[in-house]
Amino acid sequence: MAATVPPELIDVLTGGALGHVSAIRPDGSVAHYIMWIDFDGEHLLTSSMTGSRKGGHWRRDPRVTVSAVDRSNDWRYVIVRGRVVEFRPDDGLAFIDKMAERYTGGPYRFREHAREVFVIEPEHVVASSGRRPAPKIDNT
Repeated sequence: MAATVPPELIDVLTGGALGHVSAIRPDGSVAHYIMWIDFDGEHLLTSSMTGSRKGGHWRRDPRVTVSAVDRSNDWRYVIVRGRVVEFRPDDGLAFIDKMAERYTGGPYRFREHAREVFVIEPEHVVASSGRRPAPKIDNT
């Protein structure tokens, strides 16, 4: 059953925070990647060159965890555990161009390799809307 991201925290996944993304290596250890991420309202999305090691890990074992922290409030975050449920070709590099525009302000520069998009279905979501500021105490 798919889990949902709280609506008030979708901006954490779509606002330019880097995703901390895990995969399981063949020996059972955890591989960790820093990646550009997106959310389409139902799935988390990220990408890599076609044939990448991370893509190989997810084809063998689709389990994944993604975390992202609001860049302006460390206590606003989203952690998603789920599975890579689809591998899509990044036709015309449209997805990576969208991500590059968000993260760098321009089109993706490295255009000589085919890319694929990893579609992640959330199964468990942990999220925090942040902490309230501590009350100010006047000791005068």
